[in-house]
Amino acid sequence: MKALVFPGQGSQFVGMGKELYDSRKDIKDLMESANEVLGFDILSLMFSGADEDLKKTEITQPAIFIHSLAALKATNALGAEMVAGHSLGEFSALVANGVLSFQDGLKLVYERARAMQDACDANPSSMAAILGLEDSVVEQVCAGIPGIVVPANYNCPGQLVISGETRAVEEACEKMKEAGAKRALMLPVNGAFHSPLMQPAQDRLAAAIENTKFRNSTIPVYQNITTTSVSDPEEIKKNLIAQLTGPVRWTQSVQNMIKDGATKFVEVGPGKTLQGLIKKINAEVVFS
Repeated sequence: MKALVFPGQGSQFVGMGKELYDSRKDIKDLMESANEVLGFDILSLMFSGADEDLKKTEITQPAIFIHSLAALKATNALGAEMVAGHSLGEFSALVANGVLSFQDGLKLVYERARAMQDACDANPSSMAAILGLEDSVVEQVCAGIPGIVVPANYNCPGQLVISGETRAVEEACEKMKEAGAKRALMLPVNGAFHSPLMQPAQDRLAAAIENTKFRNSTIPVYQNITTTSVSDPEEIKKNLIAQLTGPVRWTQSVQNMIKDGATKFVEVGPGKTLQGLIKKINAEVVFS
């Protein structure tokens, strides 16, 4: 069985999508429609903008979404039996399996990105990658730190990203090293994604989702919150909202996809970050 997986924030690069844009008229038309939906020229930022602009959450998220759906059209990667996306990538996955239209998905991504940016600006917060510890140890350390710091991204065995108030994340990093972490790296982000500090953003996204048409899915999506196969539109909505303050359980999602029959994975979007993570989750998986 084939599974499509879509990357999240961090896979962006200047020039992203230009080759796709130039390859076919139908892809060009799809990408140009993004400018109309957003009301500004995001394609120029993707193709030739400054790296610093592309790193802004409100630009990064729609840019990756646009690239991912253009890549899906270019590779004709449909025909898969399941889909999943890492954080932001879940919106791309929902377009791929027919739950959302491209335009509605892009509107939600842009609202999500702006809401997250506003939440970041309102609180001094950050994230850190913890390498070389069992998940349970990371969870225990976070639970013992004063303030807000929580596991945010279960990326693969031995790699977990934590998120929260900057001081709490810094203290947690020191405790992780004492507990035997190979590395505890503060990440160059100015916000605590997938933590309780995203509650204001979650409220805004919930309102937008409730006003958006979600269709029945053509194939199951494995969502970050549940890690299991979901098809019901109402459940998909609920999980999509919960994702903003809850963790991305990528390791567990991939394990469940493999358990349910996935033998081949196709990463659709910029970069190959997910390929690297999935190989660490299960070295026998085939990519195409």
